[in-house]
Amino acid sequence: MVSQKQEVVKVSSATIRFAGDSGDGMQLTGMQFTDTAAMFGNDIATLPDFPAEIRAPVGTVAGVSGFQVNFADTDIFTPGDAVDALIAMNPAAFKANIDDVKSGGVVIVNEDEFNKVNLRKAGYEADYNPIEDEKYDQRFKLFKVPITRMTKEELADGALSAKDVLRCKNMWALGLIYYLYDRSLDVTINYLNEYFGKKKKLPDVASANVQALKAGFNFGETAEIFPVQYQIDKASIEPGTYRRVTGNEALAMGLVAASQLSGKQLIYCSYPITPASDILHYLAGTRHFGVKTFQAEDEIAAMCAAIGVSYAGQLGVTGTSGPGLALKAEAIGLAVIQELPVVICSVQRGGPSTGLPTKTEQSDLLQAMYGRNGDCPVVVVAPRSPSDCFDIGREAVRIAFELMTPVMILSDGYIANGAEPWKLPAVDSLKKIEVEHPTDPETFEPYDRDENLSRPWAAPGTPGLQHRVGGLEKQHITGNVCYVGENHQLMTDIRAGKIEKLAERIPELEVAGEASGDVLVLGWGGTYGAITTAVTRLQGEGKSVSCAHLRYLNPFPKNLGEVLKGYKHVLIPELNMGQLRQLVRAKYLVDARGLNKVQGQPFLIEEIEQAVNLMLEGDWGEAQYLEPHQSQVSVDGQSLEARLAGATA
Repeated sequence: MVSQKQEVVKVSSATIRFAGDSGDGMQLTGMQFTDTAAMFGNDIATLPDFPAEIRAPVGTVAGVSGFQVNFADTDIFTPGDAVDALIAMNPAAFKANIDDVKSGGVVIVNEDEFNKVNLRKAGYEADYNPIEDEKYDQRFKLFKVPITRMTKEELADGALSAKDVLRCKNMWALGLIYYLYDRSLDVTINYLNEYFGKKKKLPDVASANVQALKAGFNFGETAEIFPVQYQIDKASIEPGTYRRVTGNEALAMGLVAASQLSGKQLIYCSYPITPASDILHYLAGTRHFGVKTFQAEDEIAAMCAAIGVSYAGQLGVTGTSGPGLALKAEAIGLAVIQELPVVICSVQRGGPSTGLPTKTEQSDLLQAMYGRNGDCPVVVVAPRSPSDCFDIGREAVRIAFELMTPVMILSDGYIANGAEPWKLPAVDSLKKIEVEHPTDPETFEPYDRDENLSRPWAAPGTPGLQHRVGGLEKQHITGNVCYVGENHQLMTDIRAGKIEKLAERIPELEVAGEASGDVLVLGWGGTYGAITTAVTRLQGEGKSVSCAHLRYLNPFPKNLGEVLKGYKHVLIPELNMGQLRQLVRAKYLVDARGLNKVQGQPFLIEEIEQAVNLMLEGDWGEAQYLEPHQSQVSVDGQSLEARLAGATA
């Protein structure tokens, strides 16, 4: 497989980014490389990056679609920082991504697309072509490959139209990368034949894509322009059956599992919204598990329908993202005062309003905690990785049934669209979710309480258990409408108290590292991978740093206060402007500092390392939080006034 003249270099990991126009098939290309690496036995982490505009102008930077995959022979937790190899299908893709490639990295460009028209669309100056600029040749291993022309020539005698032939160029590029990283074509060939050949009944399309894939691989093998071929060994992983899974897929599977474990029918009520829509798409294909999906006319209707499902004694779930969560707020309050077990899946994205609909953010935590009228608490949990979504889905359902209260799952775009290997659990290892419905009219009281302060869940139609529901305050025990002030105080205390009591039954917060020291890095949600990797590196340098990650945000684990007291400094990296930091400072009165980023992209490992080092060196200053670019420039950074002046200059 390897030319005798070619050097073979073994590396521990590699980060590859495929980038092109939104119609170039970069997401499919990236997923196929991911599947191949996973089947080979590598650990993987991915970062799909979609254009924010539905129909961005072709060839523009706004229309660039990217897919980054990090694969390794060891455990990895992020899709990588600097890019080892960039495949840029046009000038816009080159411009949008070239600064992320590490010095000495591989850059493969489709030189056929670097013409005057496309260069102008990408925003380059007239008579300037970046791939002819010596600075890029000096900084990177730049390979100019005529991908478009080679694809056309390879498929010239085939059955496809000229337009359809161009749609195969992503497979040609993928074949070339398979050669560069010594990977088999078999997984992708099987996919193409199954998907296009059998499922879509387009054998000519399948054949052409397979032919293009092989042509790209053969070009790499015979052209002798690549002096190095890279090899990455299998990772040492726990034996078992694995599959690649995205966060949205895992969350959907967790909900289905919870349905089966509880004996309750899952009815998912939703209004399509990026990046949560894939949960609806996945669940729509699980009718064989008794799952029903309902696409409502709007977010409010979806939330109310889910409440109706839970009132009827089944598993009501709804899904949304930030703007949709705002619309659901009033109905969530209805579920709180009715004390019904509804699960709300919020896949966070950049805001406010429509904001950055395809980009990740963690900016809905305060909305989840407080975004309803009245004192209206709900349980809030957050997965830390794509595969963790399976467990968090089951846990959310268990808590909702146990407490008779809404539970909100805060995922985010990074977790939802990202993928990693997931070891399939043994079915008999999944704990049953116990559900009881009262049947005795002699002892039934609709708002009586058990040891968890939960009221009974009476299924409609049970003889003698008729009771009132609605949005008006309920009388303690009887559930009748009641406007007495003392009763409202009691019911408010009970609704809050049953969530506070949950802290006694959830796992205590675990610390990775010493139980006391100089710096604790505290995170939640999708920051887990970057934080864990950064802290592990710093610990390897002998620095006094530990980390902890919150999966339960309301209530917090009961030992969080004690954990915080063990460290001189607390750093909270978040993809928002400091929402967990506000909650921690207010509840525990600690001088927690923030590293805050709202750029639509996850944290780089080095950004967290830099912030921790500033703390350790005593150079942080009085700033309550830093943004990543500030930690690289100076401690206090520019004042807000100075930055605003610069932005308007």
